[in-house]
Amino acid sequence: MKKALAKFRESGFSKFWERHQKYAPIIFFIAGFIFDSLTLGRIDRMYDLVILCLYMTSLTIVLYLYNVADDGKWKNTKLGKYEEYLPLAIQFFFGGLSSAYVIYFSRSVSLTKTMSFFIILIILFFANEFLKKRISNKYLQFSVYFFISFTFFAFIIPVFIKEMNTEVFIFSGAVSLACTLVLVVFIYAVSPSTRLEVHLGKLIGIVLSIYGTVNIFYFFNLIPPVPLAMETGIAAHNIVIRKNKYMVSYETDEWYVFWRDYRHKFILEPNGTVYVFSSIFAPTDLEKSIFHRWKWYNEDIDTWEIMDNIGYEITGGRDDGYRGYTFKNNVKPGKWEVDVVTEEGLVLGMINFEIIMGPNLHPKRMVKKEF
Repeated sequence: MKKALAKFRESGFSKFWERHQKYAPIIFFIAGFIFDSLTLGRIDRMYDLVILCLYMTSLTIVLYLYNVADDGKWKNTKLGKYEEYLPLAIQFFFGGLSSAYVIYFSRSVSLTKTMSFFIILIILFFANEFLKKRISNKYLQFSVYFFISFTFFAFIIPVFIKEMNTEVFIFSGAVSLACTLVLVVFIYAVSPSTRLEVHLGKLIGIVLSIYGTVNIFYFFNLIPPVPLAMETGIAAHNIVIRKNKYMVSYETDEWYVFWRDYRHKFILEPNGTVYVFSSIFAPTDLEKSIFHRWKWYNEDIDTWEIMDNIGYEITGGRDDGYRGYTFKNNVKPGKWEVDVVTEEGLVLGMINFEIIMGPNLHPKRMVKKEF
């Protein structure tokens, strides 16, 4: 039986693998993204936490196994038979983690300046398909590993300690930096082939530069304050609360404006009121102060002026986010922007609209939606 099975593997699977090996990266790429899309949903859910921790742990182990393989560490062992699959495993875990981050970040990113970090994740996610040819480059390996590790701890630590602020983000980055440097130094110490290929000082310098860059992104509000996420943002004409339900009345935009529910041209009747509704997702038991920062564009001096800063408290745990709204009377016509920010000033999202004075509402576009 064993001989027959071995013969099948040699004649069947091996030949199949040789013929289709070039398609393996894209297959793993697509399969990993589909799997994550269908299964991941809430960063504070036990399943999501287990999957992310399993991915990160497995990536660390496989990275070690792959980097000492060139030293003949696994020669004449059971693991030696699978050495050729280690780069594919690294790619799978890179792809699995980056696709998970894309899914989580997509919940909190609108068309704001935080989109830049989201685009980096998208590029990393798609570039993963092409990493197989260069995965032997140890500088590339550990650079991607550190970036993914930094993002991992930025998500995980706030969920576990039920707190999210600048100090927690700095702590998360420090934990990631320490873990990455320990792994790098350990592999460098036990692997002669790594010492021949890598200049330790250069590699540590690259990791530190990535660490500094991510922190600069954070302090310039270019990274959404994960794990918080703005689920909904609407400029509305009226909001009524009934039996813990928010009835939001607003004008819809053209059908092809798929990225925004409400109409950008906000028709304000005389003595009318402008409402801004937002719902914020936060992990269970995480409490946070959220502010709507109302800004008006002054065309005379070509700048945005802060007109008001109105806050409310949120408590995490609700799937569709914690709901809240603010409103203003006697507003000026022109371009308006409401930043949804944390008490530290980190941007969750922006709600843009242009106020036009007049009674020309479009009844067919008016909707009343329950949140």
